[in-house]
Amino acid sequence: MRAALYVRVSTDEQATEGYSLDAQISKLKNYCRFEGWEVAAVYCEEGESGRSIKRPQYQKMMSESDTWDVILVYKMDRIHRNSVNFANMMEDLNRMGKDFCSVQEKFDTSTAMGRFVRDITERIAQLESEQIGERVKQGMERKAKFGTGFLGSGHPYGYSYKRGKLNIEKDEMYTVRAIYNMYVGGHSMENIAEYLNNGNIPSKTGGKWYKSTIYGILHNPLYAGFVKWDGIIKPGEHSAIIELETYEKINGRLSISEF
Repeated sequence: MRAALYVRVSTDEQATEGYSLDAQISKLKNYCRFEGWEVAAVYCEEGESGRSIKRPQYQKMMSESDTWDVILVYKMDRIHRNSVNFANMMEDLNRMGKDFCSVQEKFDTSTAMGRFVRDITERIAQLESEQIGERVKQGMERKAKFGTGFLGSGHPYGYSYKRGKLNIEKDEMYTVRAIYNMYVGGHSMENIAEYLNNGNIPSKTGGKWYKSTIYGILHNPLYAGFVKWDGIIKPGEHSAIIELETYEKINGRLSISEF
């Protein structure tokens, strides 16, 4: 067995006895000698959090998986402090035909018991991930139900998003009103986009205007002072840029949810 030794310390743990990089490496090399394993490489992570997978040595180790057969750590929290990330790693190792071993927990996936524990760990992590997703969805439903917060992503044209609130950007506000007025007046979306581009009026990202951009503004109840998510439409906490009457001339009567 070719072992990739992975050791890690965060800033707060560097002086802790038993967790220093040297102490971990020494224990892992002794374990390899006892098992008759070859040390393929040592990956030392210093001052990195175990809650993220964006660690240079961890990424390097995973990219060099063809040079080792098993990842060896002194303690399981040295490699991950997040059960979902740990389960994802175990899934990757299983797919690659690689093993994982933790000295302190005596966790070794090259054994039947280790593989059983791995499967249980993956199921627990999957449950945790699904529960997080459910809580996020419930939170968004609550915001939509009571008209609180902004449920979109990024900064919608006409607004800036600061501290959980939408605030009107005056220069962009006038452009939004012009878009609605031009469309109600008979201009096509392509024509409106061309007009804005010829006038050197930048989009939210600073680039060109397109029909799809105009469409998104014309059909978003946000500009009439409402929030919409998953079919639920409620009055928002932000200020409207256009009159509801103008919005409904284009989109028809707005169906506001009641609770």
